Amino acid sequence: MIDDTDRKILSHLQADARLTNAQLASLVGVSSSSCWRRVKSLEDIGLITGYGVLLDRSVAGFGFSAIVHVSLSRQAENTVQDFTSAILERSEVLDCYATTGDSDYHLRVVARDIAQYNAFLDDFLFKLPGIAHVRSNIVLKDIKSSQQLPF
Repeated sequence: MIDDTDRKILSHLQADARLTNAQLASLVGVSSSSCWRRVKSLEDIGLITGYGVLLDRSVAGFGFSAIVHVSLSRQAENTVQDFTSAILERSEVLDCYATTGDSDYHLRVVARDIAQYNAFLDDFLFKLPGIAHVRSNIVLKDIKSSQQLPF
């Protein structure tokens, strides 16, 4: 599906999406027109889904972070759908994974402080129907956080 040149393009774009097409082409060792066609093709097949800016959450004022383990009381289709729909609406939930094991879902949640996180739990998560158990692990320090795939 993708070749080594595409992998190089993806690796460079993951490191710096602000590269111009000419800069990217030079780094990869292809012509500008070839580079543009390859990037466009990677977008068209859905491998590149968008471009963004990485922010330091602490500098942005979100000094609190938690990994939240959620178990539902039942796995009925409407319970799962209601839960996932509600989670998708909450901007403080950065990631949500359906998982195997002790919990049905793992969320990565950010807040300005513990009071705001507590309000998220009390005013939102605990009020969702079908929630059986919620357990929080407070993040003490970010060791590694990346969205970059290892090309």
